[in-house]
This record gives sequence, C-alpha cells and structure tokens, in this order.
Amino acid sequence: MATLAPFSPATERLTVMGAGLVGSLLSLYLARRGHAVEVFERRNDPRRAGFQEGRSINLALSDRGWKALGGVGVADDIRQVGIPMSGRVMHDVHGNLTRQPYGHEGQAIYSVNRGHLNRRLLDLAEAQPGVTLHFGQQCTGIDLKTKELHLRDTATQQEHQAPYARLFGTDGAFSAVRSTLQRTDRFDYSQDFLDYGYKELTIAAGPGGAWQLEKNALHIWPRGQYLMIALPNLDGSFNATLFFPFEGPESFAALQTPAEVTAFFDRVFPDAVPLMPALTEEFFAHPTGSLVTVKCFPWKHGDDVLLLGDAAHAIVPFYGQGMNAGFEDCTVLNSLFEAHGDSDWASIFAEFQAQRKPNNDAMADLALYNFVEMRDRVADPNFLLQKKIEAKISAQFPGRWVPLYSQVTFSDTPYAEAWAAGQRQDAIMARLMPRIKAEADYDLPEVQALVQQEMATRHEPA
Repeated sequence: MATLAPFSPATERLTVMGAGLVGSLLSLYLARRGHAVEVFERRNDPRRAGFQEGRSINLALSDRGWKALGGVGVADDIRQVGIPMSGRVMHDVHGNLTRQPYGHEGQAIYSVNRGHLNRRLLDLAEAQPGVTLHFGQQCTGIDLKTKELHLRDTATQQEHQAPYARLFGTDGAFSAVRSTLQRTDRFDYSQDFLDYGYKELTIAAGPGGAWQLEKNALHIWPRGQYLMIALPNLDGSFNATLFFPFEGPESFAALQTPAEVTAFFDRVFPDAVPLMPALTEEFFAHPTGSLVTVKCFPWKHGDDVLLLGDAAHAIVPFYGQGMNAGFEDCTVLNSLFEAHGDSDWASIFAEFQAQRKPNNDAMADLALYNFVEMRDRVADPNFLLQKKIEAKISAQFPGRWVPLYSQVTFSDTPYAEAWAAGQRQDAIMARLMPRIKAEADYDLPEVQALVQQEMATRHEPA
C-alpha cells in the first residue's frame, strides 16, 4: 500500500466536481496525499433527511474496488455494509434453479447499496482534514482560460464563480466538466444507448427479515431477449432490476396497465411474483432508466483538468464493473503520484489517460458481451457445460488458464489484456466443445490430447 502524506494546508488546493462514489473516494485519496480538496456536488447532501435517491440499483463490489478502498484504509469499514455473493443462481420459467460459482472456493463479489456506500464514503471524506464538501451546487459552465467554475446554488438560484487550480471531473455519465471539454478542438465523443431500459423493483424480506431467496448469490431470470436480476440487501430484501426493451411486443411500451404487468410477470417470472407484493405499484411509480456507453478522448485539458469514472467512460452494468473501474481510476492515479511526485501534473495526466483509455474501452466491450451471456447464454445447458470444462482446464493448468470472468473480477489484470485473453480462450473452447457432450468426456484420451495440443500452442499467458 502506498504511503500517504499527512495533510498540509500549504499544498495546492484541488477541486473535485461530483461527490458520487468516485468523487468521494478520489477526494480521500487526494486529501491523504496532503492536498486540500474542495468538492462540489449538484445534488443535495444524500445524508440529510428528505433526500430522494435517484438510483437504487445495487452494485457488485469486486477485487479492483476493494483494492481502491484498501488504498485509503476504508475497505474493512465498507465490508460491513456488503453481502458476499459466491455465484449466480439462474431461475428458469418453471422455477427450476441452476447454480454457477463465480470463481474458486472463497471468491465472491459483494452486493452493496449505492446510497449506503456513497453516504459512508462522504462521511469518511468529510472527516478527513482538508476536505470541504459543497452540496446543491450545479455547474453551469467552466471557463478553461481563467480556470473558473460557474455555479448555481440550487436552493437560492444564485449564480457565483469559484476558481480552481486543478479540476477533476467525476460528475457522471452526463458530466458538466466533459460537456465543456467537448467544445474544445479535436475532442472525440460518442454515446451509445441500448434499446433496453431498466426498472427497479423489490423482492420483499420474509418474516423477521428472512431472505426468501438464497442470500449469498446474484439471482438471474434469463429470458432470451431480456432478463431480471436480484441482489441481496442487509434487511432481507432483494433489489430486483428488470432489463427490458423499450419497444416491441414484449417491452415497457407494451405494459400499460396493472393487469398487463401482472399477466406478464405471472407468465415469465412465476416464481418471483409471490415475493413481490408491491410489483404493480413499483412498476408504475419507479422511473424507467436508460443504459448508455460513453467513450471520449482526451480525458484531460492541458495539465489542469482530468476526467475520471463515468465522466470519462460510462458503461452498461452487465459485468458489474462500472463502479470498480471508476475506483480503479483512483488506484492508478495514486500510483502515478507515487511514480512522478505530487506536482508533475503534465506527466501524471498524460500517463493516466494513456493507461486507462484502452482498458476502459475494453471494459465497455466486455459489459456488452456479458449482457448477451446473462440474457440468454446462462440458460443454455451447453454454455453451463462449457463453464464446467473451463474450470477443469483452469485446475489442470493453474496460472496458465484463468477464466475471463476471474481475470476481470478477481484480479487487477488490465481489462484490455483480460479481454484479449478471453477471446483467445473462446476460440479454443469453440474447437474443444464439439468433442464434449458431458462433463465426464473431459477425461477421454482424445479430448485430453486436444487440450494438451491447444495448451502447447498457446504462447501468451491467459
């Protein structure tokens, strides 16, 4: 773990725009390196009474995220509000269950509530000497020449300005900081929306706060062209998310009445319906969210503005890596401070985007790849058999064959390297699986000969 300097008020004051998950963690990293940090956030303080959480979707915290939290000594604190999930449980249309472990014994991802995690990180940031939080401050523009933020107080509607020396944009997929950079010369930007939206629903806790589904698992109802997932909460409930087309015969547009919603869920998710007593009320009360991938470049402006997290690389949630990738941005940035010192901003910003851009582009592709897997492949017996065979190869060739999911989720292998290795392994499995009809076939001499041949011709580690 890097040694962090004690706070010194003489150090350069830094500005963070956005006090969400990445912004609050980044402010901790910067302050513990000795910088004074001023944080501006458009929303009201989520820790105050009456705050309305915009998104309740649960998040999957995995190794990259834990490493980032550990880098500022808060991992143990956060672990208290997470629930380990050691694998997937798939629910077919008849209510039959199939289990698939995520990794080896003892490996798990953690279900954490976005709001709880954000509030805890804000508490930790506010308690850190040198951090000042400003809520209800909407960024209406940035003057890059004079290095001035144009802000509007959302309570009073008063406009004011605030100078900055270095500005870190962590203000999400629709970032005001990035919006300013988009108007600079030769700034590349794309946003791609899926034809799918999402709706947050609740699987209720049982009597006495009991979990009515297996607690330590991520539950998936794969239905070919759409799916529902559920992640456990500490109170015994599950946050369920329906990922569903916006338009079409089976879509949000097609479900316009409580009767239509009930009939659809009874037919498609029959084992979940008895556990969702507020289904129709929530379906119409909760907003339908959209799913967007954002790519842009450069992530910096000179040596005084830098984008991190969703502001630089928003992705769809199907690999559970959005938060983890943003947290890893903080880890990488801190390592660059270690390498270059705390004042060589030009080198730090340039190297940061050079390292992170290709990896987060790869993660965006991986998230879309996993959408197809979760939507329909996890219900395919041939796919489940392939996963068992991959586990056997991994056990037979430890360190030489690491499943793609494990590389992404249970290591800090750069995303681009993991994606390239995963594609090589997919090609091998495409040649191997036609010879295998059952798990026991893996031990057949002709199959073992092919496995040995494939592994012998692989020159790159997986």
